[in-house]
Amino acid sequence: MGANPLLGLIYHWLGGFASASFYLPYRGVKRWSWETYWLVGGFFSWIVAPWFFASLLVPDLFAVLRAAPAGSVLWAYVFGALWGLGGLTFGLTMRYLGIGLGMAVALSFCSAFGTLMPPLFAGELGTIAASVSGRYVLLGVAVCLGGIGLCGMAGVRKERELSPEQKKASVREFNFRRGLLVAVFSGVMSSCFAYGLAAGKPIADLARQSLADNGGSDLWQNLPVLIVVLLGGITTNSIWCLILAMRNRSLGEYGALKPAVDAGSGRASLVTNYAFSAMAGVTWYLQFFFYSMGQTKMGQYEFSSWTLHMASIILFSSLWGIVLKEWKGSSHRTHGYIFAGIAVLVLSTLVVGYGNYLGASGTGH
Repeated sequence: MGANPLLGLIYHWLGGFASASFYLPYRGVKRWSWETYWLVGGFFSWIVAPWFFASLLVPDLFAVLRAAPAGSVLWAYVFGALWGLGGLTFGLTMRYLGIGLGMAVALSFCSAFGTLMPPLFAGELGTIAASVSGRYVLLGVAVCLGGIGLCGMAGVRKERELSPEQKKASVREFNFRRGLLVAVFSGVMSSCFAYGLAAGKPIADLARQSLADNGGSDLWQNLPVLIVVLLGGITTNSIWCLILAMRNRSLGEYGALKPAVDAGSGRASLVTNYAFSAMAGVTWYLQFFFYSMGQTKMGQYEFSSWTLHMASIILFSSLWGIVLKEWKGSSHRTHGYIFAGIAVLVLSTLVVGYGNYLGASGTGH
């Protein structure tokens, strides 16, 4: 199966929707500390789902992993562990800034670092810029960053316009300064996921050969790489969540609920808490399930997948922010910024997709 940028774009949009939506089930978790439901969800997203889908779709999965070069496995794991630091602080970003603003700020840094650094270190940016198709892709990256900037400006305006009571009505623990610091750190570290996928390319090559030998689709070649990268991610997340659990004395929550402090804490049960956390975790994993599929369809400008992924996440998270009324009370001008940002993000994905189409068709040299 060859390159098909349009199909790849659709896969990236599906992945972006999953990523933008994964935090919603956590809103149904009651009387659990953040570190409890985050680690439960992470177990499903970083262990259960990756092994389930890879075992189901990749023939001889264990043989592929055993045959993988040790250096490739090591660096995929290390970058996954570094990404894990960004992943756990990404959850804190949602906690302090909300879905709309939190994702826009964190992913702006994630997009820039994750898209441009791999080809820069590989010395490929000059070659990319020398072709018409490559220039379209780089233009799309720049347009994407512009759209992210508009979303960020909308967030700054929201911070200035709303009263503390209005902010906390939609985001209970809203804290702009703390959330901004966490979001910057999260965005930079989260870009390591792109490096982990690049480091794991030899693993993907082995998986592609196994799939070809057994009549499978090359769409699934990156699933074994996700296993390794996400093992690194759960390592750092588990360590931090357990430290928090011991500090906050919340380890017992895995088998019980902490006492309700008021009548408005909502009905809760262990079953529903585990169910909502599992739902959030699997939804989170689906972003990279579809991302890995889209990446196989982008042709020679595979690095642009990260831009498409980030743009689609911010696009859908901004829309979720509107649906959840996180922008309620802000001015019409601020709403104008967020809608303009969404429009520019859509445009960026089309520009990047067109550049990949030109490269795949051979008309963009």
